[in-house]
Amino acid sequence: MKSQCLKNKLLFFLFLTLLFIIPTITLAYSKEVYVGGENIGISVNSSGVLVVGFYDVGSLSPGKESGLKIGDRITKINNTSINDVDELSQLISDSSSILITYIRNNKEYTTTLNLKKNKSNVYKTGLYVKDNIIGIGTLTFIDPITMTFGALGHEITEKTTRSKFEIEDGTIFKSTITNINKSTRNNPGEKNAIFESKTIYGTIEKNTISGIYGTYSLDTANKTLYKVAASDEIVLGEATFKTVIKGNTIQDFNINILKINKSSETKNILFEIIDDELLQKTNGIVQGMSGSPIIQNGKIIGAVTHVVVDNPIKGYAIFISTMLEEIEN
Repeated sequence: MKSQCLKNKLLFFLFLTLLFIIPTITLAYSKEVYVGGENIGISVNSSGVLVVGFYDVGSLSPGKESGLKIGDRITKINNTSINDVDELSQLISDSSSILITYIRNNKEYTTTLNLKKNKSNVYKTGLYVKDNIIGIGTLTFIDPITMTFGALGHEITEKTTRSKFEIEDGTIFKSTITNINKSTRNNPGEKNAIFESKTIYGTIEKNTISGIYGTYSLDTANKTLYKVAASDEIVLGEATFKTVIKGNTIQDFNINILKINKSSETKNILFEIIDDELLQKTNGIVQGMSGSPIIQNGKIIGAVTHVVVDNPIKGYAIFISTMLEEIEN
């Protein structure tokens, strides 16, 4: 009898122990988000100054002669850190030779750049540089708990170099669509917009392969919460996506999901547009639609990211779960 009682006590103790060590399984991200769809202006400032081209001073380009290449990111002049073109200009204004520190393929290098005077007797670097990018895109979601937003569904790259733009800071702000250049085969169209940069929606803090992220600063009282779909819930067939093609009005457009790819980092959903109104006005996916949230069976499942260039009726989207996982990192 005592033996059985002892045995029962041990089993009860074991049960209590297991209760404390079995982890609670939860999603790594919010189960519901505010869905976007509005057009946004995007302005990002670089961390350092990006080399985007060269020009000759006399018969040679000093910048090219120094060994610099398009895509290099200049971070220091004579060991003094710089963040923008103005700071670079101030440090080289009266110098004939400067020490440049730059980043290439995530490694730091230094080189000496010997400036040359032009016909006006002014020292020139022979470098075309950039420290800011301005464009448009579409807001995808806002996390109701953290007020973190996600947009674009892909990273911001510099157009000339096609390299990732390493950002120091940035903002998203109001922009109004004025008209659309239609897409044609091998020539994606684009939204055209008026920027209203004083109406700030939020600040950008991350530029990643799955989109841009930051803190949303406006009221969300008029926004609608949607449940978040896991990748396993997405099915082939009809869905809709939200975007703006005129003014600031968010519209829903019909698409057909053709293929689901869980092995790709960003091109997870292949779809085609089946909405007659959208096809009439755009001929397919256009630049500026990146980030447009996709809804299926009442849940947000992804965001538009790319156009199929030789057939702009088709496009790709990223899983919403991938974007939400990014804000947890």
